Amino acid sequence: MNAATQVAFHSNLLERLPSVRGEYVENAPMSRYSWFRTGGPAEVLFKPRDSDDLAAFMDGKPQDVPVTVIGVGSNLLIRDGGVPGVVVRLGKGFSCVSVRQDHVLAAGGALDVSVAAAARDAGLTGLEFLTGIPGTIGGALKMNAGAYQSEMRDIVLYARVVDSEGNQRHMRADELDFGYRHTNLPDDWIVVGVVMQGVRGDRGAIARRMEEIRSQREDTQPVRTKTGGSTFQNPDPIDSGGRKAWQLIDDVGCRGMVRGGAMVSEKHCNFLINTGDATSADLEELGDEVQRRVVSRTGVEIHWEIRRIGIHLSNDGGR
Repeated sequence: MNAATQVAFHSNLLERLPSVRGEYVENAPMSRYSWFRTGGPAEVLFKPRDSDDLAAFMDGKPQDVPVTVIGVGSNLLIRDGGVPGVVVRLGKGFSCVSVRQDHVLAAGGALDVSVAAAARDAGLTGLEFLTGIPGTIGGALKMNAGAYQSEMRDIVLYARVVDSEGNQRHMRADELDFGYRHTNLPDDWIVVGVVMQGVRGDRGAIARRMEEIRSQREDTQPVRTKTGGSTFQNPDPIDSGGRKAWQLIDDVGCRGMVRGGAMVSEKHCNFLINTGDATSADLEELGDEVQRRVVSRTGVEIHWEIRRIGIHLSNDGGR
């Protein structure tokens, strides 16, 4: 176990939280929820039973208690000092996917690949790209995730969210202000449902396209390692001369660079890897050094795509 996971919080936070039908876990080890398998504990982890339970929690919690929302941890770095306040993780009650005519309805915790599969089974095209995006549909919507020339704004019709005061809101796509890897949803608003538009197509052709995406992803990305997905957003092509983030990283000689137990992937250098005993600090410091080298040698700024949460662990083991 990473030493950071052994550090306890001492604020008696649980006593201040409202009663819920879901589950609270104090000092919850969060490394198990990150694909990097690193990071310190959550002061309190909350797994709501359903959207009404979540809304009641948001309405009843003290205003000074921070809330952090996570999905399956596929594009997430949890710092070694842990996460103060409450971490909300949507579980089985938020995983259902259904199809009505040419609409795909998914709860916020449904896996992207499950949404793509449901669309395929219903003969709906347009959602195949989700096969190549690890994570949940709520997280995909919030960051306007995209791959293979498609992104969430191409398919989203409506979203259902729980806001910071516990109100359940229905939002149209044009209210979400989709941008590159961005929407206008505040960090503590939680996506609990998404309605997406599909187009009638041939099931066989849809299945073949999904298999092509899966194969391409396995061939070009280190998907069977402890990684967090694409580390940096692609810069504006005008600023970068058309070079993507991985090309800039490669051009400045960062492929295979190591910091502690962290390494820039040899297979795809926009991925960081936990080679076995990395800390979150190793990974973040390595990413920051890649950032510095790219801007100092090319003049192009690249920005983190991986979401970093929590606080750093000090050298003496405290926060």
